[in-house]
Amino acid sequence: MNSAYHHRVALHVELGGSTSSQLQSTPLGLTIPVGSTEQHGPHLPLDTDTRIATAVARGVTARLSGVLQLHWMVAPAVAYGDSGEHQSFPGTISIGTDALTTLLLEYGRSATCWAQRLLFVNGHGGNVAALSRAVGRLRSEGRDAAWCPCVVVDGDAHAGHTETSVLLHISPADVLTDQWRAGNGAPLSDLLPSMRRGGVAAVSELGILGDPTTATASDGERMLAEMVDDCLRRIGRWAPAADGMLI
Repeated sequence: MNSAYHHRVALHVELGGSTSSQLQSTPLGLTIPVGSTEQHGPHLPLDTDTRIATAVARGVTARLSGVLQLHWMVAPAVAYGDSGEHQSFPGTISIGTDALTTLLLEYGRSATCWAQRLLFVNGHGGNVAALSRAVGRLRSEGRDAAWCPCVVVDGDAHAGHTETSVLLHISPADVLTDQWRAGNGAPLSDLLPSMRRGGVAAVSELGILGDPTTATASDGERMLAEMVDDCLRRIGRWAPAADGMLI
C-alpha cells in the first residue's frame, strides 16, 4: 500500500494539475468544459468555444467552493465536438454526434467512480444533441450528472458580437480586429433551413452569423459574468430536465 494516498494534502482547483493521492477520500464535484475546434470567421481562433466554456467553468468553480459539501474542480476541456455545419471551412475538426455521445458517456461513467457530481459546461450549440443523450443516459444509470449552456440574453449565433466580445475580454491578443467583418445578421430561425442543407457556408461566406465589428472587451466581461451567474443559478436549483440540462 502506498502511504502517500493516505496523507492529506492541499487540493487544487484544476484537476489536470492535481495528483491522484490529493483526491483520495475527498467528496468532489467536477466541472467539465465542452467546446469545439471549428472555424470562427477570419478573426477568431478555432478553439473559441473551448476557451469560453473553460472560462465559464473556471468562474463557476471559483464560486462553488464548499457548496453542497463538495470540493469543486475544473477538468481539462473536451476540445472536439459536433461541428459538421462548419466542415466547409479549413481547421474545423468535427467528431459528430455519435462519437461525442460515446465520449461523454464513457467520460461520465469513469469520472463518477471517484467524483460525486459532474457538471458539463457547454460552449458549442452543435453539442446539445450529444450532451442530451449522454447525460440523460448517465442519469438513468443513477449517476449525478448534468449540463448547462453558456448563454447570454439576445446573443448572436456565431463569431459575431457575443463571442468576439468575450474573446476580447479573455484572450484579446488572439482577436484579429483587422480581419473582422460583419456576417449574416438574419435571425437564426430564418437561416436554419439553408444551414441544414449546406452548413454555415450556405448562409455566410465568412462563416460569421452576427456582427463582430461592434464587439468590446467591456461587453465581453459583462457577458462572461452573465454566463457564470446563469450557470450558478441552475446549479443552486440542481433540477436537471429529462435531457440532463439544468433548468
